[in-house]
Amino acid sequence: MTTPDHPSPAPQPASTAKDLIYRSPLALVAGVLLLALACWLGFDALVRGHGRTPWLALAALILAVPLVIAFTLRPAVFAGEDRLRVRNPFRVITLPWGEIASLRSGYTNEVVANSGTKYQLWAIPVSLRARKKAARGQSRAAAASRRGDGPGGSDLGGFGLFGGSGAGRDVPTRAETDKVMDDLRQTLERRGRTPSAQGEVTVRWAYEVVAPAVAGAVLLGILLAVG
Repeated sequence: MTTPDHPSPAPQPASTAKDLIYRSPLALVAGVLLLALACWLGFDALVRGHGRTPWLALAALILAVPLVIAFTLRPAVFAGEDRLRVRNPFRVITLPWGEIASLRSGYTNEVVANSGTKYQLWAIPVSLRARKKAARGQSRAAAASRRGDGPGGSDLGGFGLFGGSGAGRDVPTRAETDKVMDDLRQTLERRGRTPSAQGEVTVRWAYEVVAPAVAGAVLLGILLAVG
């Protein structure tokens, strides 16, 4: 008695996971507000201005709008299974995980390629204030642990009687952007030696941002020079 042959399963793609996207919420909010203000003032000058004012307003808008978008709305970091894509104001850098030497955090967050070239991560800005707050949280947590205010110890400090932090209180111990960098480092350790994560680093200039900004600057310079 024979058993029917089972069809072989169809080949699956190597990776179906979507890229994780990291952006700065504060930069997005600031960009939207700046664009709204620029458009309001610019269009008001275009409609109600006289003489050269509408032309100056138009040139200023052509110059300012791409720059605001470039430095606020555009920056993003895309972390995939095989590569890290960094979208900075004027460039897009694609780095396979195997070509990344390290991810550094100082006054700025940056990725270092095996060649030694450094690329700043504009979308993951460093907040010294958040780091100081996290350091204070670590100190409070350590002090509470020594006093027995934490989980499993005396919780009298949780009612504020002795200035303790309390067992149920959420104390930040890492700045948010430092947590993001920790996640990226874990991905680098996990995927750095994977064959599909090898390749070359590519850099592409964002001409869609540079070209209109240069055109606006040239037009504004000509209008100011003509007088």
